[in-house]
Amino acid sequence: MNDLDFSAFLVSRVCHDLVSPLGAVVNGLEVLEDERDAAMRADALKIVASSAAQALARIQFMRIAFGAAGSAGAELDLGEVGRLVSGLFAGSKITLEWNVVHAHWPKDWAKLIMNASLLAADCLPRGGVVSVTSSTDPSAPSFKIRASGSHARILEEVEKAVRGEANSGAPDARGVQPYLTHKLARTLNAGLTLTAGEGVVELAAG
Repeated sequence: MNDLDFSAFLVSRVCHDLVSPLGAVVNGLEVLEDERDAAMRADALKIVASSAAQALARIQFMRIAFGAAGSAGAELDLGEVGRLVSGLFAGSKITLEWNVVHAHWPKDWAKLIMNASLLAADCLPRGGVVSVTSSTDPSAPSFKIRASGSHARILEEVEKAVRGEANSGAPDARGVQPYLTHKLARTLNAGLTLTAGEGVVELAAG
């Protein structure tokens, strides 16, 4: 995947993740504009509020995980990183267990743990638990993420992207986030591993 394709697919992934909640906001506002029934208006207002909050949580997460927020060499507070990951999963079928040390990590390590957490959640199509643990020494970052659920699985194209291997088909927006995870791990020489068992997917780095 060349840099131009990578950029285009990453933008497509961002747009894909925002279309649903923003579309729900628009639909809810249309109901509020036309509806006179108080109960219907109250329901529409709840939809607008929850969808707007979901869109904001996704934007805040992606600004850090996919973007260039922070200066070169910056460090990020893992407590804030946990808040962003938790916000991303709010309202979904994913339960987050964030057992991470209170510390600041180099920006790219923080981005890696965010992307690996998202990747773990994507391995649970029917929901489950994403458990994130980290090393206690901030000077030597490492982490392990365990995604557990009744239908936990890794798609072949995702597994290949995480390992930096070429897919048999054309690259697409589905594989760009796993590929970004691979690129971050390779840049950090993090030794990212991805394994799967019965109802469990694990990612580890460091």
